[in-house]
Amino acid sequence: MRALLQRVSQASVTVEGEVVGEIGGGLLILLGVGQGDGEAQVKTLVEKIVNLRIFEDAEGKMNRSLLDVEGEALVVSQFTLYADARKGRRPSYTNAAPPVLAEPLVERFKGGIAGYGVKVAGGVFGAHMQVQLCNDGPVTIWLDSAEL
Repeated sequence: MRALLQRVSQASVTVEGEVVGEIGGGLLILLGVGQGDGEAQVKTLVEKIVNLRIFEDAEGKMNRSLLDVEGEALVVSQFTLYADARKGRRPSYTNAAPPVLAEPLVERFKGGIAGYGVKVAGGVFGAHMQVQLCNDGPVTIWLDSAEL
């Protein structure tokens, strides 16, 4: 699994003109599911994300986690995180898991984050979405479960 984390002061996702998910301060998590991903990858990524110290403490150091700041999470499924653009001009997405496998893992991921007491909002799997955010910092972090 791959996740692109953006520390935000607010974020929302809209589908067909309707806001389907929104948060205040916390993390916008763009989440990609790859071929062969499963429960182990969900657990690894959830634990890493909720405990990652990327929020500032009283001295201005990034020393606090999503849990410490009681932040929120907006999870948006994004298969394009598995784009392979090494050849040609149109990326290949063959390394992304098919929707029938990816969607349940995205839901388990959201449930895993919520299991820590974090308010979780989400987009609509497979829908065309507009994501709006106010990046705080900016702080943007790339995680790949295969490298954790």
